[in-house]
Amino acid sequence: MIVLSEHVDYWDRLGWKDPFSSSLFTARQQEYSYRLRGDGVYTPELVVDGQFGFVGSDGSKASSAIQEAMRDPKIPIAMSNVTRDGNQVTVHIEVPAADSGLKSGRGILYLVLADDRAESHVVRGENAGRSLAHVGVARVLKRVGTIDLGAATDRDVTLAIQPGAAANGSRLVAFIQDTKTGHVLAVTAHEL
Repeated sequence: MIVLSEHVDYWDRLGWKDPFSSSLFTARQQEYSYRLRGDGVYTPELVVDGQFGFVGSDGSKASSAIQEAMRDPKIPIAMSNVTRDGNQVTVHIEVPAADSGLKSGRGILYLVLADDRAESHVVRGENAGRSLAHVGVARVLKRVGTIDLGAATDRDVTLAIQPGAAANGSRLVAFIQDTKTGHVLAVTAHEL
């Protein structure tokens, strides 16, 4: 299981800006709501495998969704030649042609730089005065491009590292989502 926390920015209007929030993550949550026919966006929301969305504190639903996702075979994906030079990380990503019985069509390849753990100190709002611990905090999410799942793909990708990122360990996560459904078709992680 690979966990990513994508912090939305719609709570920033309450007088305290989440240092990890982004309008990109809000847009992704809105897209999930549309695809999963949800009742709008809310927090905490948990999305498993791009196909199950529910209130993140519902342990029973989380367990069921994770078990269901584990039964779904994934396309292999590999990362190699990971190098860091100052504020940039470069990685080589390889995706073999998918078995015709497994997956076909097109997918969107993403690369994410995520902090293993992070903390925020809330100064306003309902959590004012609290320190919140986070895991798998997405700091950079790059849409590498659309790929044909029936053909082998390999790419070298470079990400810029934001100031303050990777202070408590970090990882790269590469994943492919179905262009129509958002279902996660392939995923891998590499510790930095």
